Amino acid sequence: MLPDEKQFPPRTPRQNRALHLYFTHIADTLNAAGLDMRSKVLHPDIEIPWSPKSVKEYLWRPVQKVYLEKVSTTEMTTKDIDAIFDIVNRYLGSHGIHVPFPSIEEILSLERVWDITTNPHSI
Repeated sequence: MLPDEKQFPPRTPRQNRALHLYFTHIADTLNAAGLDMRSKVLHPDIEIPWSPKSVKEYLWRPVQKVYLEKVSTTEMTTKDIDAIFDIVNRYLGSHGIHVPFPSIEEILSLERVWDITTNPHSI
């Protein structure tokens, strides 16, 4: 590490949940806008809707690999997520799409729902 480089902590479990929720929001938004994955297959007539996994594999991860030289999202730091989000968001914006990164309130709400459904006695 260079002397002027800061060490950033690895992404948190909450950031991981937010990241995957973001992938879901992007998939839903692209599908609603009629922007499917046609360019990823041999037949341009086949409509393939986006999924959270395809957003991760075909939008997020390629940028992450080139920009950060990190293959897995598990290798990302808290700062890395912001950097890749900015690049992906700028690209989507050039196509008229804006999907904000999930707020802490949205993640906490999902965590409460998950806790209630997996542990009904926690109410």
